[in-house]
Amino acid sequence: MVLWDGQGKLKHAPPTILKFVARLNWKSTASYVALLAAAFVVAVVGSWMFGAQLDNYAYDYMFRLYQPQPWQPQSVLLAIDERTLSSVPGGIHAIRQPLAAALRLVAQASPKAVAVDVILAERSQDPAVDAALAQALQATPNLVLSCELIDEGRQWEEPLEDFRRGAALGHVYADPDQNDSVTRAIPLEKRSGHVRRWALSLEAFRLSRGATIIESPSDLQVGNTVIPVRGDGRSMRVRFIPFDMKPIPRVSLKALLDDPTLAAKFTGKVVFIGVTAITEVRDRLLTPYALGRQTTGIEINAQAFETMVQGLFLTDVSDFWVLLFSFGLVVAAGLAFRYLPGWQAYAGSVLILAAAGVTPYVFFTHQRVLPLSTPAFAALLGTMTAAAYYHLVVRRNLGIEQAARARYQQAMHFVTHEMRTPLSAIQGSSELISRYALTEEKRKQIALLINSESKRLARMVEIFLNVERLSAGQMELKREAIPLKEMVDVCAERVKPLGERKHIAITLEPIPEELQLTGDRELMEYACYNLLTNAVKYSPQRTEVRVSGWRDDGHIRIAVKDQGIGMDQKEVKQVFQKFYRTRKAEESGEAGTGIGLSIVQQIVEQHGGRIEVTSEPGVGSCFTVVVPVQH
Repeated sequence: MVLWDGQGKLKHAPPTILKFVARLNWKSTASYVALLAAAFVVAVVGSWMFGAQLDNYAYDYMFRLYQPQPWQPQSVLLAIDERTLSSVPGGIHAIRQPLAAALRLVAQASPKAVAVDVILAERSQDPAVDAALAQALQATPNLVLSCELIDEGRQWEEPLEDFRRGAALGHVYADPDQNDSVTRAIPLEKRSGHVRRWALSLEAFRLSRGATIIESPSDLQVGNTVIPVRGDGRSMRVRFIPFDMKPIPRVSLKALLDDPTLAAKFTGKVVFIGVTAITEVRDRLLTPYALGRQTTGIEINAQAFETMVQGLFLTDVSDFWVLLFSFGLVVAAGLAFRYLPGWQAYAGSVLILAAAGVTPYVFFTHQRVLPLSTPAFAALLGTMTAAAYYHLVVRRNLGIEQAARARYQQAMHFVTHEMRTPLSAIQGSSELISRYALTEEKRKQIALLINSESKRLARMVEIFLNVERLSAGQMELKREAIPLKEMVDVCAERVKPLGERKHIAITLEPIPEELQLTGDRELMEYACYNLLTNAVKYSPQRTEVRVSGWRDDGHIRIAVKDQGIGMDQKEVKQVFQKFYRTRKAEESGEAGTGIGLSIVQQIVEQHGGRIEVTSEPGVGSCFTVVVPVQH
């Protein structure tokens, strides 16, 4: 009995089957590894092509799930809100006069820096208002004014010279994702030709620290702070403040003008001034926390500043480590289904899938961004491939087990069939010796018969074992010269007594003395003998069996032709199947199991040859062994 575990692996089996399966193991392992490698490649390519949105959703979900330690904001928003605009005749177009008044109050509070997100590229209709605003701007310490690209990005729209005198310039661009318009990062650098502008938030951070910006390919350094950046535009992921945490303080510009004491909130802070009124703002943006709520560019710049000042940078894990982690998940899936039995393999696959989903979150809590799509695709495809492969392996091994069982049953049938005659002779002879008083000469004859039949039985066992070993790949054929005429003569001589009982003539056609086979003599003799005995068994009395041998086009042919019952073409195609017997063979009354010809075919094929059959019902059959000549 062959037993298999839940993964289609042999627990114990007869040695022949164990050897057979061991011979297949390297092929199975190679194909398994190749399929897992293909799954990994497909997962990586698929994640690169279709995983961006999944990565974004996962990133936003982790933002909402993880609550960082609260911090004290170092910035304040001075908001040009709905209340401010409604109080100013002319709305946003008349904002310069109240803005100048607010700047004077802010400057008196001694802020660390002031960033103004109002484009001042044109003069107003009142020169006095522009002059007052210019004076207020020049009196503001560490001032940053906003600028933006126009004319399809070919040039900068910057504040008028009167306004920008002594101020730094910073761009106000966010970097919303093209797929879902959510802002997760901002470009710290924008270029038009040879003119470069840093982000408004970065300039405010630089001025608040009284430092310069030192560049490298992978980061920017401002004072003691190293800011990791990525890709074109040196984008920086923004660590947005959760809505349920203490937000960046906000003061309405109208409220400040009505109550100048509110300016105390700006002392020692970086002040961001901009439009937050939804009716007037041009940049209505979404963030990972938004859930449909819009925010403004000045708020995002303030959040970016908080990211810098708190050092809460979110750094992307390099592609190498992403691929390595994903590859490890595929390997883990492969090992789980290779070595764990049954439900344990599936439990392991669940843990692998969980690891693919949980690991990015663990990384996020340590301010590292590990994309979800590549590990998730790799874990899913790796698990599916491994599970499918070993499901098929279990089914295949079940087929091997059933075939092996049938094979050993056939072997037992062969043993009982082929060994019945010599065993009967031995038993009968031994009974004669034990039961009757025989002459010395008769006892000697019986002893010789017992010895002869026991040797014949031993040869049968040896031949059977050799055939089994050859088919299992456990032994190599002997390579010895076999004179063809001598081998045929020996086989014909052994068959003659059987033919004489049925008055069947065994006719040997002339065979050249020089013809030789190369192979295992005992096996080839068995094959020839079996064909001759079959020809005699299934031929009617007083007919003829002819044996011939010749060389033809690099092959040696041995033909056994009878005048027996014959077969139709359908039967010819099945005659080498184990246990198959034709209808007329069954009706003939001759004992047989249908194993002999299948063994003959195995022997001939092991010698690199084949068997050709021609037959006609009622006329007879001709079996021709064709073996290549060995040089």
